[in-house]
Amino acid sequence: MTDMMTILAQTTDTAEALRQTDPSMMTQMVLILLAAAFTENILLTRFLGMCPFLAVSRNLRSATGMGLAVVFVTTGTVFLNSLLYYKVLVPIQAAGVPIPAESLKLILFIVIIAAFVQFMEMLIERISLKLYVALGIFLPLITVNCAILGASLFMVNKDLTNAESLVYGFGAGLGWCIAIILMAGIREKLKKAKIPAGLEGPGITLIITGIMALTFIIFQGMIQT
Repeated sequence: MTDMMTILAQTTDTAEALRQTDPSMMTQMVLILLAAAFTENILLTRFLGMCPFLAVSRNLRSATGMGLAVVFVTTGTVFLNSLLYYKVLVPIQAAGVPIPAESLKLILFIVIIAAFVQFMEMLIERISLKLYVALGIFLPLITVNCAILGASLFMVNKDLTNAESLVYGFGAGLGWCIAIILMAGIREKLKKAKIPAGLEGPGITLIITGIMALTFIIFQGMIQT
């Protein structure tokens, strides 16, 4: 009985601590999320990750699967790379060890991304073989998706904390996911539309991408992190 009362008291203290969380910190987290997903959309304002975006967005199901995979990978790798950079590389360099953290981070970031993507590829193959086949070569190519690496490098440039990096990684992946799902929905509708012969295929896709990019770029500066 005493143990149960102790657990209940600890639970109450934890809940009270959560209620007393600094509202400015929560606001900052929300701003980071919104900025990463919309005003600084890594695809439509930074133009990173365009190759899989254009190739996989032909089908809504495949695009959704790829988008969710990118969200998962970006969130995990940005957080892991944040831990690696701030908890390992920076302290080692500060201790006087002759290790070029700024140069070494690029190699280590890529290694972590490759390992994480390999894990995710095996996971998708186990869960949904149909989705695994639909994504095809573009699934392992997430490793070299410049949007994934770009998110980790932007995290360092913005000097985000580990918690902020987790939110930023999720927001960056979410923004990429939203963009590819929107494009896939539009391209499926275009299959029933009459498009001039010269604009069929990549032509109309690039035009729509440019229009989508304009809708995101006009909000730049409204939310800054």
